[in-house]
Amino acid sequence: MPASTITTTTHDDRADMLDTSLLKELARRSLIDVLNSVNGPKTLVLDPSIAGPLGLVAEVSLLKDHGVDKMFWLESGPLTASTVNIVYLCRPLIKYVKIVADQIKRHIQSPTSQRHTYTLFLVPRVSTLATRILEEEGVLGELTVAAYNLQFIPLEEDVISMEYEGAFKEIWVDGDETAIYDSAQALLTLQRVYGMFPRMVGQGDKAARLIRLLKKVPSQTHTPQLSQTSSDKIDALIVLDRQTDLLTPLLTQLTYEGLVDEMLGIKNTNVEVPASLLAPPTNPDPGATASSSPSAGASATGLSKEVKEKKKKHPLTAGTDPLLRELRDLNFAHVGRKLSKIARRLEEDYKSRLKAKTVAQLKVFVGKLGGLQGEHQSLKLHTGLSELLVPLTRTDIFNSSLEIQQNLLSSYDIPAQLSAIEDLIAQGAPQNTVMRLICLASLTSGGIKPKVLENLKREVLQSYGYDRLPLLLNLGSSPCSLFTPSNSPALKFPYTQVRKQLRLVVEESDPVAAAEVDAGRAEDRDLSYTYSGYAPLSCRLVQCVAQKGGVLALPVGKSGVGNGDAGAGAGAEDGRVRAHPIMGWKGFEDVVGLLPGETVDEVGDGDGEPSPIRGSLSLGGTHATTTTVVFFLGGCTFSEIAGMRWMSRQTKGRRYLIATTGMMNGNGMMDGFRGT
Repeated sequence: MPASTITTTTHDDRADMLDTSLLKELARRSLIDVLNSVNGPKTLVLDPSIAGPLGLVAEVSLLKDHGVDKMFWLESGPLTASTVNIVYLCRPLIKYVKIVADQIKRHIQSPTSQRHTYTLFLVPRVSTLATRILEEEGVLGELTVAAYNLQFIPLEEDVISMEYEGAFKEIWVDGDETAIYDSAQALLTLQRVYGMFPRMVGQGDKAARLIRLLKKVPSQTHTPQLSQTSSDKIDALIVLDRQTDLLTPLLTQLTYEGLVDEMLGIKNTNVEVPASLLAPPTNPDPGATASSSPSAGASATGLSKEVKEKKKKHPLTAGTDPLLRELRDLNFAHVGRKLSKIARRLEEDYKSRLKAKTVAQLKVFVGKLGGLQGEHQSLKLHTGLSELLVPLTRTDIFNSSLEIQQNLLSSYDIPAQLSAIEDLIAQGAPQNTVMRLICLASLTSGGIKPKVLENLKREVLQSYGYDRLPLLLNLGSSPCSLFTPSNSPALKFPYTQVRKQLRLVVEESDPVAAAEVDAGRAEDRDLSYTYSGYAPLSCRLVQCVAQKGGVLALPVGKSGVGNGDAGAGAGAEDGRVRAHPIMGWKGFEDVVGLLPGETVDEVGDGDGEPSPIRGSLSLGGTHATTTTVVFFLGGCTFSEIAGMRWMSRQTKGRRYLIATTGMMNGNGMMDGFRGT
C-alpha cells in the first residue's frame, strides 16, 4: 500500500535533502577528540542537561571505548572517583561551574583523598564568566579548561537543533544574548559543510543581530573549513526570532506529534510512555490492535491505570519508528482513522502467508516478516499513545480553552473570552493553560483593559499562589510585554492587520475538503490545518519569502494556482508548482513592516561581497532542487515543523531544512517567564 502523500515525502524528495548526518558525524568526532585528549581511564561527570543531546550523537559504548570508566551526574556534594582523571562536561552556567569548583576544593582539602587530574569541557565554548568564577574560587590552576563544540544535532532528516535548553528564557527574559552568538557559530559551521548562504533574510531585532554576526564575527569553532564558496545546495537562510511570532507557541498544538509534546512532553526526541506499550505484541493479529483504536474512545479509568504504570523513555523519530512519518504531521482528529487503515493493511499482509503455497512465496513472506513485526509494534505504540491522549482532549477544560483560542484568533467578542478565562480559573484549570490564554488575549486584542487585567492578575495569584508574582512581572515587562494594558504607550502587536493581510485565520466551510482529507489527497488544503484554522505566523512569513503564492492564493483545491508561486509552473502534472527564486520580502514589505523588530535582506557571494544576482536566481532556468534553511531563534514547535513540511510538499524544486535553538511549546515558554 503506497504511503499517503499527506504524511510522507517521496523517495525522490528525500534524496534531494541535505545530508544532515554529516553534522552528527562532526559532533561525534569532536567528542572522540575531547575524550582522547585525556589519556588513560577517566571518570566522566555530566551536566544532566547535556546527557540528552549527547545521547543523540553517541552511545554509551562509544564513551567506554574511549576510556570512560564511570559516569556521574554533576550534582552538589562530594564526588568519589576511583580514576586519576576526572572529566567534567557541562554548560558554562554559574551553578555548574561552582559545583565543579566545590568538588575540586573538597579533594584538595581532604588529606585522605586520591590525587586527581581535572579537565573541564564547557559546551559549546569556554566563557569568560566561567573562567573568572574558577579563578575567584581558587581552582583555575588545578584544572584544564577547554571546549566541546556541540552545535547542530539532527533530530530528523529535515530538522536540526542545537538542543539549547532555555534559549528563549535567556534571550527574552534574562537579557543574555549568549545564545545568539552560539547560534551564529553553529550556522557558520553549517556554511563550512554545505557552502556559504547566497542570501540571508530575517525578521526581528535578534534575527538582524544574528545575521550581522554571521557576516562580521570570525568563527572560533574547531571545525575544518570545508567550504568557503557559495552553496549550490542552499539557496537562502531565513532567520525568524521568536519575538516576531509569540502567538503560535501560546496555542495548543493539534498535530499528532505536537499534541504528544503538549500532553506528555518530548525531550531530545524521547517521550516517556507506559512500559507495556513497548512490549512486543502478543497477538499477531493487527486487527485486535485496531479494535482499540482511539476513535472508539478511551475511558478515564484505563488512563489512570496507564499513568500509574512504570514509564520508559522511547525515541520518537522516523528513523526508528516505521509509522511515525505517516502520523506525526496529521491533525489529531484524523489519527484514529489513519491507525485503523494501517491496521487493516497489516492484517491483509499477515493473511498473505496463508496464500503462500510454494517455497518461493514463503520466502517472500519471510523476507517481509521483520518489517511487518516492526510496523505491528509501532501500531501498538501509537494506538496506546492515542488512547492516552483522547481522554485528555475530551475534558471540558481542554475544549473550553480551544474554543477561547479560536474566538480570540478570530477577534470575536473579546470581553466574553476574558470572562470564559475567569471561569477556567474558577474551575481549577492548569496554570499554564490560563496564562497562555491571557497572553493570547492581550496579543490579539491590542492589550486588555487595565481594570480587567488587574482583576485577572489578582485571581491568578489567589488561585495559584503568590509565588506566581515573578511570572506576572516578567510577562508584563519588556521586551515581550505579553501582559499589556490597553492604555499602555508600549507598541502593540498589530494582530488584526497582520491576520487579514497574511490570511492567518482560514475558515474551512467547503465540505469537499473533509472528503479530500479522508481520501488522502490533501490535508485541509492550507497549512492552517496544523491549528485547525490558524496558519502559524512564522510559516506565513517563510511563505512571504519562499512561497509567495501560498499567502496570496486561495487554499489548495479552490484555485488552479494552489499554494505555490502564482506565476511559476501552475498546472503541474502532479498538482505541485515549481518554486520561484528567492527575492527577499518583495511584495510583502508593508505587512512585514508592521511586525516588531528589524527586517533584513542581505545578498552576498562566497567571499562576502555583495552580489545582485546570486541567490535571487538560484532556481532560475533549472530544474535542480535546492534547500532553504529556516532558523528559529528562540525555539520552534512541532506544529510549525508540520507546517513547513506541508509547504515543502506543495512545490517542486525546494526543500526546507528546519534549524532551531531547540524545541519548545507554550508550557515551556511559561516556565521560562516564571524563571524555572
